[in-house]
Amino acid sequence: MAKLLKLAALGLALAFLGERFVTFRQRMNVSHQVHPVEPPSCHLIQGLDNGSEDIDILPSGLAFLSTGLKYPGMPSFAPDKPGEIFLMDLNEDRPRARALPIRNGGFDAQSFNPHGISAFVDKDRHDAVYLYVVNHPRGTSTVEIFEFRGDALLHLKTITHELLSSVNDVVVLGREQFYATNDHYFTNHFLTQLELFLDLQWTNVIYYSPDEVKEVASGLRFANGITVSPDRKYVYVAAVTSHSIHVMERHDNWHLTPKKVLNLGTLVDNLSVDPATGDIWAGCHPNGMKLVAYDPADPPGSEVLRIQNILSQQPAVTVVYANNGSVLQGSTVAAVYNQKMLVGTVFHKALYCDL
Repeated sequence: MAKLLKLAALGLALAFLGERFVTFRQRMNVSHQVHPVEPPSCHLIQGLDNGSEDIDILPSGLAFLSTGLKYPGMPSFAPDKPGEIFLMDLNEDRPRARALPIRNGGFDAQSFNPHGISAFVDKDRHDAVYLYVVNHPRGTSTVEIFEFRGDALLHLKTITHELLSSVNDVVVLGREQFYATNDHYFTNHFLTQLELFLDLQWTNVIYYSPDEVKEVASGLRFANGITVSPDRKYVYVAAVTSHSIHVMERHDNWHLTPKKVLNLGTLVDNLSVDPATGDIWAGCHPNGMKLVAYDPADPPGSEVLRIQNILSQQPAVTVVYANNGSVLQGSTVAAVYNQKMLVGTVFHKALYCDL
């Protein structure tokens, strides 16, 4: 009897693991094929060869790009090179990317591993520009605050907190005030992979200020990109493995309540909002298994979606860019300014397009 029970338990365990494996592959491999879509004028940006994971564009047309991310389970084309922040001025006829030096001897630039970024213009400080950068120095999670000084970044502060345990992205709300997504519940690498495999809905959104730090939304699958509507009434959060964007209503106490979920049929990464129209731009992965099992002969594709009227009954979703990896591999973000679009990637290159 005991032997039969053991065999039954083993059978159930194997069945569960088999079901989880099939489900995992379905979540990471979206069923649709990548049909090429390209705006009339696109080219790769010179000097950005080691990823451009997140991009934020100021109303003035200055664009900041985080590069050189080393993310567990993902390849890196320059594993020994520290990450950097690049700047582009989209008002130029032929915008070029240049690396911004970091000033302040107390900041460890050699371990800089930038991830999500968010720029903030402080009207109360004569339009001073501050850049908030998610950083993973030596496997930890911090949020770094820099002041943009025109030709360099001045490091001001490093923020750490037990609730900011596995930060992916950040959106600034005010001076030292932001929402951040944790993309994993566990911080141990093996446990994070198990968490993803089991499809646990344990990731969340954290509100941070110097006076208060708290969880304001939870129950998300691999929370990733986060941004806010132009009127600041709604917060948009990408849930990668559920292929969706969560629309959340913001309250005066900073808590977020679910408004709706838009399923997109692709792995949604970072989000940006066009301040002029309120449209959401999403960098997406149409075949996520090719990211985690990278093969240069069969690279991951890229996809950019534009979502219009997301609060309506029938939002308009348009594929603005799609490529099978022959040009751009593993797109993470798209951001627009004055009919110009930048598209970034986890570890590959970056793309500039005229729309």
